[in-house]
This record gives sequence, C-alpha cells and structure tokens, in this order.
Amino acid sequence: MFDMAIETLQPVLERQRQSFQHDMYPSLSLRLDRLNRIGRLLKENRQALCDVVSRDFGHRSQHETVQLEIAPLMGALRHTRSHLRKWMQPERRGRSIEFLQLANWVQYQPLGVIGIMVPWNYPLLLALGPLIDILAAGNRAIIKPSELLPETSALLSKLIERYFTPEEVAVVQGGVEIASAFSALSFDHLIFTGSTAVGRKVMASAAANLTPLTLELGGKSPALIAPDYPIADAARDIAFGKLMNAGQTCIAPDYVLVEKSKLGDLASALISQAEAFYPRQAGQEQYSSLVGARAHERLVKGIEECRTRGAKLITADIAMPTQGRVIAPTLVIDPPADCLLMEEEIFGPVLPLIPYEDFDSALKFVRERPRPLALYIFTGNRQTEKKALTNTISGNVTINGTLLHIAQNDLPFGGIGPSGMGAYHGHEGFKRFSHARGIAKVRLFNPARLAMPPYGRMAKWLARFMMRG
Repeated sequence: MFDMAIETLQPVLERQRQSFQHDMYPSLSLRLDRLNRIGRLLKENRQALCDVVSRDFGHRSQHETVQLEIAPLMGALRHTRSHLRKWMQPERRGRSIEFLQLANWVQYQPLGVIGIMVPWNYPLLLALGPLIDILAAGNRAIIKPSELLPETSALLSKLIERYFTPEEVAVVQGGVEIASAFSALSFDHLIFTGSTAVGRKVMASAAANLTPLTLELGGKSPALIAPDYPIADAARDIAFGKLMNAGQTCIAPDYVLVEKSKLGDLASALISQAEAFYPRQAGQEQYSSLVGARAHERLVKGIEECRTRGAKLITADIAMPTQGRVIAPTLVIDPPADCLLMEEEIFGPVLPLIPYEDFDSALKFVRERPRPLALYIFTGNRQTEKKALTNTISGNVTINGTLLHIAQNDLPFGGIGPSGMGAYHGHEGFKRFSHARGIAKVRLFNPARLAMPPYGRMAKWLARFMMRG
C-alpha cells in the first residue's frame, strides 16, 4: 500500500476547501451527477472490488461482498436520488402570535469538507455509504481506508480518482501515523467507524479543532429470545446475523439470552443451522476468513480462556476455506461474566449463550451493561415487545430478525454512549452532514420596534403579553 507523507494531508484538505468556497451550495443536478458516479463505480468494477476484498481477507465469499456491501449501497443510492429534491427544499417553520409578521424557515446548508475514516470489516459499505450522504448534502470528502486491506485501499483510491476530481473526493492511504494525522485535520465534520478504544483517540484528536464528530463504534449487541418465541426460528436468524462476514460485523449478535430450560435446544439449533449454511459438500467458497493475525489470536485466546475455566464449547462441522485465518462457528455455554468474550466485543464467529430464569432478569442483564449498538428482540407478543423496548436502550433494534435495521434506508443508524454518537443514513444522513440554518425574515413590520427604547407603555404591555402563562 502506498503511504502518503503526513505533510501532504493538509494540502489535500485545502484544495477541497478552496473549491468548496467557489460552490458552497451545489445544484441538485450536480449532486445527482456525483451520486450517479458512485453507482457507475460500483457497477462497472463489481468483480474487481469483490476480488480484492477477498484477497485482503484471505478469503471472502463474493456473495457476501455483493449482498452486504454493494447491493446495500445501490439501494441507498436509489433512495437518496428519489428524495434529494425534497430534502433540499427549505422547511417552513411556525411562529408565535407576537411574531406573525415574520416568515421562518430552515435551509440545509452544506458543511464543507468531511473526513471519512473507514474500518477494515466493510471497506466498501463504510467508505461509500457515508459518501452518499455527504455528497447528497453538497459537501466534499476525503476518505482514509484501512491499512489492513492494502489491495482494497489501493483500488478504491484508483477508482475514486477515475470517477471524481480531487476537489470533489480524495483518498489518502497509510498506516497508523497517517490515520492519527488525518483525525487531527480541521475538517468541517469527521465520521469514524471502528472500535470504541480507537474512537476515543479520534475524538481526542478532533477536539483540538472542535471538529464535529459522528462515531459509529461497536459494543456487545445482545439477542434476547422471549419465552414465547420458537427456538428454531430464532436460531436461524441469529446464525445468519452472527456468521455473515465470519462475525466481523459491528452489529452482529454478540451474545444470546435464552430461557434456561431452552438453552440446550438453542445450542443444538444454532449448530444445525450453521452446518446447514455451510455444508461440507458445497465446497469452501461461502465462509469468510478473519482479517489479520491479531484478530485470530485474540479469539483463540478468548475461546481457550473459557475452556480452561470450565465453560462448555460446541463447534460446528462446516466447510471452511483453505486460505486465510479461519475459526469454525463456536458456541460458548454460560461463560464466566469476567472473561474476555463477555467483556469485549467478540467480532468473530464465536457466540456465548447466557441462560436466564425470567424475562425481567434478562432485561436487567442488558441494562447493567454498556449501551449496545444493536439489540435483537425475538417475541411474538406485543406486550413483551413493548416491555423490552421500554426497558432497554440501544443504538437500533431489529425485532424477530438480525441486521435488518441497517438496510432500511429511511431509518437512522447510529450508536449511543460507548457504541457511538450521531446517526446517519437516508434523510438523517443528509441532515447529519448539513447545517440546519434557521432563517427569520421580517415582512411588513418588524415587531421588535415595539420593544425598543425608550421604554414606554407599549413596551410594558408587550412584556406582560409575552410573559403570559
């Protein structure tokens, strides 16, 4: 991977900022043209993108790259293009009776130059997804891909140069030093997706410039199975959400809470479902590798810790690729509360199962832990659903499924507390990367003239009127 010199970062930013100063409110047609170029980039280079991502992973199924990254991006483009004209329109706002002579509205104004810091687990979705919202809002963007995927980063840089001018979108490549310097640039907004630990460092770097942040972090996203829900149905959806991308998903189910009497049934159903997803006779092309030796070693360490401390482990017998670092789907039954797998986000195909005595205790278990990025609730009972929603806090929720909320283009996506700050996607993304500029216009008469000094009878009457209960 080509590492840029740190001193070249500021000129890239200044080049975009100067260009933005000459066109601070791009037309609808220009914004649509930029969005269309993202679509062409994806369509015309689909196979090349799938190939480099797979090589960087060690192995990743082409179906996963299309299904989890390219197809959602195309859906986001369709949604944004169809609504952008309306989003750009000024929003009329109300006024109180003493200000009837004013007209009030909000104009969504582009912020300027936005930085995008991309993680390695979804290198296309988390680079181009924010870019869709950023360009729709009329901004410029600089992308910093992950150094852990050198081929993908290089191809993304090459394609961005082909479809955009450097004044519109640029890519900077490099390792930790470049990433640190990138987060310290005086962007008009910075979006970072990654771990909570690195998110703290990014926030500290951005603070020097008072750069506004959107942080999409992680956390331990629970799957909560209510007593009424069929175990086989829950197992199918949980296995899907956990095993896509070999569990390397920030919103993957990180542990499952299940009624104690159904723990064994759930374990059997999950293993059966994993083996049905990746049968040995189907070859080795469907299951993904783990990215990097460090991630693999960390998971092996976490599994061994649970084994030595007496937790029961169950491993699925599936077809796995010969390339890359691979861990088979593994269940950890009732692990110690203070083990690595229960204290840190797992980020791999390892799933703890936690039994509960009653549903209230399961809700309490979730509440007592840091607020997760996602929560999965499985119930067919409306009262149970309402109880779970009103007694927990999380970034987003999918009910009776997993991962689905992130693919809904009209829903905001974002974390809360240690799982992040700020939401984007669709209309919320347009607004996230815009300044909501409130505008008040005097029409026939300025009511403030009634309250100007010297203060007389009219000013006193007006003060009493405005203080009415």
